[in-house]
Amino acid sequence: MYRITSVLLFFCLLDFSTYTFATGSRVKDLTMVAGARENQLVGYGIVTGLAGDGDKNPIYTIQSVANMLQRFGVNVPAAALSSKNVAAVMITAEIPAFVKNGTRLDVTISALGDAKTLQGGVLLQTPLMGADGKVYAVAQGTVAVGGFIGGNGGGSVQKNHPTVAQISGGALVEREIPTEIVRNNFIELLLREPDFTSAARLATAVNTLFTNSAEAVDSTSVRVRVPEGHEKSPVQFISLVEAIEVQPDVPARIIVNERTGTIVATTRIRIAPCAVSHGELTISIANTDEVSQPGAFSQTGSTAVTTRTDTTLKESKARFVVMPEMPTIENVAKGLNAIGVTPRDMMAIFQAMKQAGALQAELIMR
Repeated sequence: MYRITSVLLFFCLLDFSTYTFATGSRVKDLTMVAGARENQLVGYGIVTGLAGDGDKNPIYTIQSVANMLQRFGVNVPAAALSSKNVAAVMITAEIPAFVKNGTRLDVTISALGDAKTLQGGVLLQTPLMGADGKVYAVAQGTVAVGGFIGGNGGGSVQKNHPTVAQISGGALVEREIPTEIVRNNFIELLLREPDFTSAARLATAVNTLFTNSAEAVDSTSVRVRVPEGHEKSPVQFISLVEAIEVQPDVPARIIVNERTGTIVATTRIRIAPCAVSHGELTISIANTDEVSQPGAFSQTGSTAVTTRTDTTLKESKARFVVMPEMPTIENVAKGLNAIGVTPRDMMAIFQAMKQAGALQAELIMR
């Protein structure tokens, strides 16, 4: 498995090193406009119709049912209620910028108590609030669970998480969130991957089309002045800016995930001259049962079973390879594959190179 992954890694790195970008990336894909952001909503509600799989009578669920009935004019003491068909849940959603009243949002429902599953349940009308405590949407509808649970005791079967569900378009927006994207005739572009070089290139690209309009403020933001003639149509101006192509700067970085044996590297990795030794030591211990029997005419003795232990030691031939300065990731991949290393070996080699100061890249271990 690791050998195959190593070969795939080599060709992946080779492809990245030989590929040249004919064009850059759109500003739209690299940045977001300050102010045009999503907001999180949250609410507390109850799901009914769970056929005995709901909460096992926790106080907050019973009280919630009593409060709900009271809204409809039914006054029942909480102590007289049972909540086995009801589950207390939390509802979360994200509301994009510029959405209008009546727009539908997807919502996620998760069990708050000890309900076994939310399958077959119905979420009752629940207000969804923002961080300011105001209600921006209302959620309701039949929940869709992406898992199930069946059986009981040791014979139960469960797939995914039956206590988490979704409702597509289950919330209606009731209040618009005020959004301001143009301030003092300026818009601000925020880089999704902060970088000083990328910010400078972005400002230069915008100034090429709109002279003296953009200024890189820091590694994240680029302030762009709305030029004359576009003051009354900022959306059209933003559309023109988003279509500009920029070549972002990619730092030298290696991402290593030891759990999956995955290695991802950028094309700017450099390795200073160094020597690498790669070897492997394997010790095998095997137990074999042997039967010992007395002779055919022997008057004494009995059949005995003994265990024989065989120990073997195998050490692959290690090679001490001097690796010259490698200007491209292609040469790095060729050098490491030349000594037959696997992705797991590459992880150890990269760490040792980083400690020795030979690896001129950021090493991130997951």
